[in-house]
Amino acid sequence: MGYHSAAPAHGRYAERTMLPDVETLRSIIATVAADEALPRFRASRAEYKLDGSVITATDRRMQERMRGELQRRWPEYGFLGEEMSVSEQRAALADSDAGLWCLDPLDGTSNFASGLPFFAVSLALLVGGRPRIGLVYDPVHQECFTARHGEGAYLNGERLLARSEVELRRCIACVDFKRLPGPLAGQLASAFPYMSQRNIGASALDWCWVAAGRFQVYIHGGQKLWDYAAGGLVLNEAGGWARTLEGEEVYAGGLETRSVVAAVTPGLFQAWKRWIDEHSR
Repeated sequence: MGYHSAAPAHGRYAERTMLPDVETLRSIIATVAADEALPRFRASRAEYKLDGSVITATDRRMQERMRGELQRRWPEYGFLGEEMSVSEQRAALADSDAGLWCLDPLDGTSNFASGLPFFAVSLALLVGGRPRIGLVYDPVHQECFTARHGEGAYLNGERLLARSEVELRRCIACVDFKRLPGPLAGQLASAFPYMSQRNIGASALDWCWVAAGRFQVYIHGGQKLWDYAAGGLVLNEAGGWARTLEGEEVYAGGLETRSVVAAVTPGLFQAWKRWIDEHSR
């Protein structure tokens, strides 16, 4: 719903018998995070990339460890990680016919480096140009959001069920102000249509917290493939809805930056997007 269409029943069965087991993936991610991330939480020095974003040695350690674990078990799939160079990422996308792992090894690095306990590992498996498996693991709170294409979304094995419609004015919104167009950000700050807003600083968790109903609406001005591939699948499989600010599908399968407008239900999404369109002029 809103993220991509469902596969035919026989296609889902074929995928289920061929794709990696979600529980095995969860165990790998949890082990790597326990070994590499948690011992360095509140003890990592922040560095800065050319674009000004934060990186730590833990990002690199997590990526290399995850890459090794995945390629050892599933050598048929390619690998794309946030901390690869752009040329490496483009080459991975160009050679992804058999399937491609898409990893953000430490989503919410600024939080991690600052000692804020909101960060996650985000992993998606892209097959046929679409996310087929998505996992977002929060090691501090030991929460693992998972989804398989056409099979629903789960939090620690419990199904994330469809939500009842709610009025926009009763919602808690997740808003990333700094990446939004200035006029729209100003309207959201001064004439907001929701009850209150938060921003936890970890895009993959943003998606999953909407899927779980912790936030009801969401807006973000610019995300990369590794920010939305896994979390977007979780929201879709939980019955949520998402589009870009321009009304396009968020998932585009490339390295371009994509904006996000999302909600926990389709009806709420319509109200949220209508308000945004009216206040973006």
